[in-house]
Amino acid sequence: MKKQVPLGADRRDAIADAAIHLVATRGLRGLTHRAVDAEAGLPPGSTSYYLRTRNALLTACVNRMLARDLSAAPTFDTAASPLELLIEMAISLARDRPDDLIARYELSLEASRQPELRTAIDEGGRQLRAVLAQILEVLGVPNPSEAAWPVAAMLDGLMYDRVAGVGVALSQQAFESGVRRSVTALLDGLRGGRSA
Repeated sequence: MKKQVPLGADRRDAIADAAIHLVATRGLRGLTHRAVDAEAGLPPGSTSYYLRTRNALLTACVNRMLARDLSAAPTFDTAASPLELLIEMAISLARDRPDDLIARYELSLEASRQPELRTAIDEGGRQLRAVLAQILEVLGVPNPSEAAWPVAAMLDGLMYDRVAGVGVALSQQAFESGVRRSVTALLDGLRGGRSA
């Protein structure tokens, strides 16, 4: 079945989505403008029309993943506790968006050699840590902005291991239990041993 060709902003999103999938499944070597056109079901030349350079394409991937992360960020208008929201955020990202995680790790390594991409990744990280700091503040963690870095690093390590490390062999139940124990222990430590 032929893919429906998106238009306008939807086309830009389709390009970024296809590029993310290619980076996750083929690595950066498999990411070309032509491959993105084919993956997105777009006419040849569409990707290069919207994103002329490879750096523009890589940055579009970073920005698209950030937009998805921010739209999926937990809100406090639900019945779940902030701790449960934080735990579920990590679990659902590893479960539902493994392509985004794998692509993020590939792009992070590439950014060590490309300052423009490093800037986009750093800015995205700052925005996500600001959201995380809000959650930590509600959870009673002192200095939540400072604490957001180690919490983000731990969550990132758990998710990385789930999609690219030995954690892929864990059952979903074992992964969820490990995330729950790790996040709870870290937050208890950051609060000086006070449980939520």
